[in-house]
Amino acid sequence: MPERRAAAARRAARLSLRRRLLTFLLVPVLGVLVLDAVIGYFVALAYSNRVHDADLSDSALTLSEMIDSDALSGELTAQARFLLEYDPDGRNYYSVVSDRHGRMIGNAELTGPGVTIHTDAPPKLYDTALGRRPLRAAIMRVPNRHDAGDVLTITVAENLRDRHTRAREILFLTLPMQALLIVAVLCLVWLGVSHGLGVLEPLTARLSRRGHDLGPIGEEDVPVEILPLTRTIDDLFARMRNMLGLQERFIADAAHQLRTPLAGIQLHVERLEGTTDDAERADALAHVHRLAARAARTSAQLLALTRTQSPDLPDHDGMDLIDLSTLVPEAVGMRVHQALSLGVDLGYEGGEGPCLVRGDALQIQEVIDNLVDNAFHYAGRGHAVTVSLAGTEDEVILAVEDDGPGVDEAFLDQLGERFFRVPGSDQEGTGLGLAIVESIAERHAARVVFRRGAESGLRVELHFPAPLTGKPGETAH
Repeated sequence: MPERRAAAARRAARLSLRRRLLTFLLVPVLGVLVLDAVIGYFVALAYSNRVHDADLSDSALTLSEMIDSDALSGELTAQARFLLEYDPDGRNYYSVVSDRHGRMIGNAELTGPGVTIHTDAPPKLYDTALGRRPLRAAIMRVPNRHDAGDVLTITVAENLRDRHTRAREILFLTLPMQALLIVAVLCLVWLGVSHGLGVLEPLTARLSRRGHDLGPIGEEDVPVEILPLTRTIDDLFARMRNMLGLQERFIADAAHQLRTPLAGIQLHVERLEGTTDDAERADALAHVHRLAARAARTSAQLLALTRTQSPDLPDHDGMDLIDLSTLVPEAVGMRVHQALSLGVDLGYEGGEGPCLVRGDALQIQEVIDNLVDNAFHYAGRGHAVTVSLAGTEDEVILAVEDDGPGVDEAFLDQLGERFFRVPGSDQEGTGLGLAIVESIAERHAARVVFRRGAESGLRVELHFPAPLTGKPGETAH
């Protein structure tokens, strides 16, 4: 049960392209709705302020006209006071102050804007306060028509409650329409995402019908946005085809190359079972031993060839910097004892100084072993095998040369092919040694050259490109 719950939780937490697209689209749209409401409120408030400011200016002008028409006796008529003070959400305030006589009428002590107000100028609007209550006021100065030389300062003010109320009313009128528009946009986004993802259905259906086909997906019905994904999958399929091809080739090669020694082993085992003659039994055991060794060597070389062709190995540029002037003499030294036992004169020739290449030390060791084994095998007792190393500015040349019977020039171009053996040769072999050398050389960006020896025999050269960067002290092995 805990495992099932954990699996269900993992499935629930699995990324959904639809959910991610809708989240990336819907959340910003909702944010835009909130931002639009805030901006709409301040726009409505600005409009409300403009209307109320105009009303304030009109009130100041109206009060000045009242003063012109009637001499002030210290009070306004009840009708005029009602018109000035009326406000359904609070109170309005006014005052008339004479430069000569002081405050004449009014219902509040209103402070001025702190700047000079010119006589007969249009009403000036400003923010003020009465106690802790914020107000918006209009002020103007007019001559006192009933007292020559006197100037009256007329101030009319109102609180801000009605302005905010009008702004909210405007917002509440427009917000439902905006919300309806946003909902329509969200529905369109939902439908658009669903329809957009629907274009993947033909591709999904086509892939589901492929079965075990590892061919390229192609691009005929693939949307541009997912082309990088399908191309990556095609690269993966190509690597898988390569791996499967290597496996199938290995199985086929193993079946082909091991069939003869295994059949021979079975035949000689049957001889052992069917005879009591000691000489015949000894001959059968000798054949079994020889065929078993051949099968083991064939299997080992097949595995070695398959390893050199593995796509998991690093390419030439990703290999380490190694010094062949150290590696090659060590590899030759390890084969001296075998050369002595076979009666072969094994030698090494190399210049002074490092010979740097980019490569894999173990694979180059395998190259040397295969070339030396091939020379031992076909040169034979009493002959010489020489391993040489030379370097130039552009390349490093590793060569293995013997003075044996050699190979006819007509067959030099075929050396390195899988299972190729020179016709007429009486030496047993798998035909894989030089194929392994060719495969390793290709991975190291090296060139293999087969040619006749200086006097006789065969000379095999590997031309490694000199590294573009690196110093002797940077060798990795």
